[in-house]
Amino acid sequence: MKKLILGACMLMGAIGFSQDNGYFFGGLESNSQWLLDDEGLGFIAPEDQFRANNYLQLNYSLGKFTAGLQYEAYLPTVLLGYSPTWENQNGIGTYYLNYKNETLDITGGYFYEQFGSGLILRTWEDRQLGINNALKGLRVKFTPTADLAITGVYGQIRNGFDVSEGVMQGIDANLDLSSLLKVDAVDLKLGASYVGRYQSNGANDSIPANINAYGGRLDFVANNFYGGVEAITKDPDVIVNEEAISSPQLFDGTALQVNLGYAQKGLGINSTFRRLENFSFYADRYAEGNVFNEQIVNYVPALTKQHDYLLSNIYVYNAQPRLLFGDAENRAGEVGTQLDVYFSFDKESTLGKLGTKIAGNFSYWAGLEATYNSTAQTYEAEFIGDGDRYFRDLNIEVKNRWSSKWSSIVTFQDVIVDKGISEGGPLGVQGDIRAQIAVIEGTRRFEGGKALRMELQHLWTPDDDKNWAGAVLEYNFNSAITLYAADAWNYGGEGEIHYYSFGGSYSKGPARFALNYGRQRGGLICVGGVCRFVPENTGVTANLVVTF
Repeated sequence: MKKLILGACMLMGAIGFSQDNGYFFGGLESNSQWLLDDEGLGFIAPEDQFRANNYLQLNYSLGKFTAGLQYEAYLPTVLLGYSPTWENQNGIGTYYLNYKNETLDITGGYFYEQFGSGLILRTWEDRQLGINNALKGLRVKFTPTADLAITGVYGQIRNGFDVSEGVMQGIDANLDLSSLLKVDAVDLKLGASYVGRYQSNGANDSIPANINAYGGRLDFVANNFYGGVEAITKDPDVIVNEEAISSPQLFDGTALQVNLGYAQKGLGINSTFRRLENFSFYADRYAEGNVFNEQIVNYVPALTKQHDYLLSNIYVYNAQPRLLFGDAENRAGEVGTQLDVYFSFDKESTLGKLGTKIAGNFSYWAGLEATYNSTAQTYEAEFIGDGDRYFRDLNIEVKNRWSSKWSSIVTFQDVIVDKGISEGGPLGVQGDIRAQIAVIEGTRRFEGGKALRMELQHLWTPDDDKNWAGAVLEYNFNSAITLYAADAWNYGGEGEIHYYSFGGSYSKGPARFALNYGRQRGGLICVGGVCRFVPENTGVTANLVVTF
């Protein structure tokens, strides 16, 4: 590895000194926290109170070549709630060399790739979640014609500053059928994918060394209608729970996702159906189910509305694709749907003059209905059936732009979530949490880029921690300086507690610095439908981002 890193650095240096028509680009991001004791929260700061995650990315492009690397430092230790894999680590996390012309795109080193919607393969970085599952190896993209694109990948998934034991390989093909068949009425695209993992099984022949997944998809656009279907099957594999093989049986996995939508001026409708049965996929069989999403191969986000407010993010959903056998619970996967409707009133109408926009969302997710034989550890699942409800969300949002100075957003949400999702523990056996959340947000704009934004929120529930009230006040002095104060008050539980925070940010050119102090509510934090658990804490946090 050291030779590869040295070679990449020498190549970048040689290119930089031998040519004068290339250019550098990249960025620096630093996220740090100083944890403090908080008697009211019951939080005792650890000895290593100061923590920081730092990333420096450098890229150089010259003609058809681009090279880059990312240096990372989790010093003196990693931020609270991140995987201990990063603890006290620093070094070059990723590096790559890319060549690209009209038909060929070749990358060696670390790279990110997605096949289809990502259900079969997606490697990506999300620093807020602590995810970086880049593939280290070789990627070749070949576009022989405008109608056909083929991508091949080979390598190992990143795991901290190391790589997975399993070796991944895959190929993805996309064909523009409408262009090939010269059909103008319908835009039709066909795709097919294969992803395989090889991991030594030692002397245990009952464990398969090779696990393959195969998928196909078809997408269309016809006038105002659009949609698509993607289906995937995965070879039989062992079931792993808490880093140990939990069943002598082998089970295959399947995934099916169907999207349908309609769009015209002022109206949009989008619906999604998804069914997952035993469909978690990791680069190391023993990594299955880890809470930090490490070595994950595919992208299985929760298909629900991603809310932006303090209280609407308390009861969220995390996708449940796994198959589990146990004394506490049995489950085989999930099935559900999501529906979004968007409507904008015509400017000639009364509400149109107010700039009124309405968005409605409904999502429902349940476990697969199945019969289990715990002794033999076998099961039979229905395609849909009547499984335990895991999550249901019904919400509506009304946006109004009253004038050039005033705008408002009113949101109401009715949510039901299984306690096992929200609090941890087995699913389908602890009961539900039912809550309603109301939010009113108003913004007043002033001359010179100044603006004042206020949020008032309330959450009602007879369950869990009972009722909450929340408020946010934010003032933009201009496009560069912003200050805010926020509080989420849990006043209905056994002990009243305020999760307060205040701070601000300053931006200048390509740089932005943010600083805040306050309490972090414990629970799931989600980005794009993928979640990680954050423990309660109190402290000062700082964020610096510079791009160039």
